[in-house]
Parts: sequence; C-alpha cells; structure tokens
Amino acid sequence: MKILVSDKLSPKGVAVFENADGISVDVKTGLSPDELKAIIGEYDGLVIRSATKVTSEIIESADNLKVVGRAGSGLDNVDIPAASKKGIVVMNTPGGNTITTAEHALSMMLALSRKIPQATSSMKSGKWDKKKFMGAEICNKTLGIVGIGLVGSVVADRANGLKMNVIAFDPYLSPERAEKLGVQLVSMDELLQRADYITIHVPKTNDTLNLIDKECFSKMKEGVLLINCARGGIVNEKDLYDAIQSKKVAGAALDVFDKEPPDTDNPLLGCEEVICTPHLGASTEEAQENVAVAVAEQMVDYLLNGTIRNAANVPSVDSDVLATLKPYLNLAERMGNFQGQVVDGGLKEVSIEYSGEIANVKTAPITVSLLKGLLFPILQEDVNYVNAPIIAKERGIKVIESITNESEDFISLINLRVKTSKGEYSVAGTIFGKSDPWIVQVDQFKIEATPDKFMLLFHTQDRPGVIGNIGTSLAKHGINISRMQFGRENVEGKSLLLLSTDDLVSAEVIKEMKELPHVISMNSIEIIC
Repeated sequence: MKILVSDKLSPKGVAVFENADGISVDVKTGLSPDELKAIIGEYDGLVIRSATKVTSEIIESADNLKVVGRAGSGLDNVDIPAASKKGIVVMNTPGGNTITTAEHALSMMLALSRKIPQATSSMKSGKWDKKKFMGAEICNKTLGIVGIGLVGSVVADRANGLKMNVIAFDPYLSPERAEKLGVQLVSMDELLQRADYITIHVPKTNDTLNLIDKECFSKMKEGVLLINCARGGIVNEKDLYDAIQSKKVAGAALDVFDKEPPDTDNPLLGCEEVICTPHLGASTEEAQENVAVAVAEQMVDYLLNGTIRNAANVPSVDSDVLATLKPYLNLAERMGNFQGQVVDGGLKEVSIEYSGEIANVKTAPITVSLLKGLLFPILQEDVNYVNAPIIAKERGIKVIESITNESEDFISLINLRVKTSKGEYSVAGTIFGKSDPWIVQVDQFKIEATPDKFMLLFHTQDRPGVIGNIGTSLAKHGINISRMQFGRENVEGKSLLLLSTDDLVSAEVIKEMKELPHVISMNSIEIIC
C-alpha cells in the first residue's frame, strides 16, 4: 500500500507509516493541483492538512485511492460527496486540537487584557511607558462564551479556574449539561449586555456568518474585549473596526480573518487596540504530533485491517452489512441533517422509531448515522460516525430507539422526533425504489420530498398568492426551483412549503422572503452528506 503525504506532517506521523509492514510512504509537499492530479493514481492513501485541496477533479484521477486522512478536524478542503461516490473513506482527527485551540483563546484574552504585545513592541523601540499600557484583571470579570462545543467547554473550565464568571449562549446545549460545565446559559442579547469579555467558539455556517455585527456591537457593554479564535467571517470585520473607533469595543484579539492571509490594508491590522496571530489556534508541537500520529494510525489500521475510525462519510460496520444498510444510512443522515437545521432550542431528547422491514436489520449504525446528521449543523467538523453518540451523551441528549415490524403506509419507515427546550419537531422518511431517500412527513404535514442539497422550508398561512409571492421573489434573484412540495392542515389553516433550489440562497434573499405576507417562518437548509 502506498501513502502520499502532501502537506507538512510531524515526523512522528510519517514514522508510523514507515514502521508499518506492507506500507510505503512518500512525502511530497507543495504540489500544485495539476502535479497532485498527475500522481494521485499511484496511491492508496492520501494524508493532508489544510493546504491540499482534494477536489472532485483530484478524486476523479485517484484510481487506487482508498482513504483520505486529515491531520486535524476541518474537512472543508475535501469534496466529501465526490469521495463517497467513489468509495473513498474520508477520516479526520476530531478533538486533537481542542486543548491547544482553547489555550490559545485564553492566551489571547490575557494578552489583550494586559496589552502585552503593544508593551513588547514599545519596549523594543526603546521606550519605557508604564502608564500607557495600564491593563485590567480578569478575576471576577464576566466571560461570555458564544458556543459551548469541544473548544468552548475547555475554555469554560479554564475560565472557572481563573475565577471568572462564565456565561454562555448555545441554543443547542441543554441546561443540565451547562450546569455540569459550571456555566450559566443565557440568551445572546443577555450575553452581549453582561459580558466584559466575549469569546467566539462556533463553526462557520450560513447561520453564523456575520453573527457578530453592528447590531450586536450596539448591545455590548462599553469597553468590552472580543476574542475570535474560531473562524473568520463570524465577526463582521468592518463593523468591528467601527466599534473600535467608537470606543464601544476597547480591544480585540483575532486569530482568524475573513480572508487569510488578510490584505495588508485591512484596517484592523492598523488598530493599536487589536492584537492578532496568523491562525495559530492549533499550532503547538503537541497538537501537531497528536493529530499526525492519530491519522497515521487510523489509516494504517484501515488499509491493513479494514477497521474504520473517525470517518466522516462511512460508519464503522462490516463491509457486507454496509451494503445492506447503505440506503438507510443515507436516508437517516439526511433526515438528521434536515432536522438539525430546523429545530430551535437546546436538544433534550431524540426519539427514533423504526417500523416495517427495517426492523429486521441492525439499526444501531442507522441511529449513529442519524445522530451524526443531526449534530453536524451544530458542530460541523467536530462530529463524525464515531463520536456522535458520545457527543449526544455529553450534551445530556437522551436517545431513545423503538422498533416495530408493523408499518401502515410504507414497507419501511424511520420516524425521528426531537424535543428541545423550545418545542417538539418530527420528520419521517422512507426508501423509494432500491435506494432513493424520501421525506414523507414533517411535523403534522404529509409530503413526498427528496432531501436535496439546497432546500427552503416555509411555514405559512394557507392563503391565495403565498406560493406565487415566494416564487416571484426567488425568480427576481435568479434562483431556480427544482422541486416543490406542499402540505396543509385545512383550508386557510397553516401550511408547509418545501422547495429544492439549484443554488444556495443568500442571507439577503432569505431576509426578504421572511417578510413576505403570510410567511410564519422560514429555514434555509443545506444537506451535507
């Protein structure tokens, strides 16, 4: 088996391949896309970090490729659907950078609070200006954490040890889990109003793009300090600059930028109140060694023994069982992905009912696939087929399975019910033909819909012109509707409209459609499986 390492990897990771019987390894970093495309056909495994882009064109040329391993958690540089279609396992090392990234955020907070980078620069220019760099204590100050995932949880733990008052906003976290972490769950508005320090730890999604904007800054305390070691684009950089100029924000510590590397004329780089690092959150010797060794061991174990760990696109089951379950695994993950972008509030309970012929197969992997799909919109790259049940348990989410051989309307049916702190939601699905996934019910509305990549879900009042207004609004922005499903309670009651579109709908268009007459609510859904 031949392994190609195309990005810089710790020598300890390379050594794992070198010491494995039946494995040879080549380290060729800095390859252009054309160079990688020309040689990838020779290899059974590809090891990457963030520099290599594993596009559909690369995958198409990878005739022998069996596995792609990412030394780290992020997989936005891998075309996972293309890899899955070709039967290539994509695996990562979730959690390998957790401690390092959390420590970096805390380091940035302390450095910002005591103005250490500015004082260092001043001293190196020959000055001794103690009064100019008066700092602030963090003890007894309120730290607001936006997002309590893997990294946010570690930040909360360490901040409690520093005797800070920790509050957090996370719409998907149960109050029970928050209590165990020693944090007080609050609304986003309350966090903005109370926090002396705000640190961001959410993934970059359509919902979190420009999450911290002009409106948020207007609600913050005067003199607040902001830390972002998550992803660029979550904080609107122009609005942050304006907030610093107005003194609303006393300082910011940024490890990530909307564009990386940022343009040299980015005004934030010229602000004395801003300290910054070049995306160093995961850059420690320990973290790089950990993820390098972990991904190498996982890949060797898969290539030589067939054991799958931390896969982003394949559950850990035997190959013969996988062939039978594959349509249901795909359906379950798409249903979970759909529901994860519709629910509101912290997840409390997930109930899965299997009925009909599906009751005769091994349902445990299907449940894992469903949980992975459900949690992915919340945690993004931090969730996979291995850790999804663990994450659900850690977050205090109760998972209930029930099985019955009877199904009234379908040969097999999966019914997913989710309870949150704000309500209950349900979606049901089946397999049409041999492998096509279908959603047949959303809450009380019966429909027949394919869970396509880009979807819009509307809850409306059943009135004349509602569908026409929505179609006209989309047409005005050049957005094509590929499928449409409609369900209603009764005449002039509430109705549900599910549209599939050719492209992702922008936030501006979504905002416009939410304001259309008789539209009660709307969700933009991107199925990532």
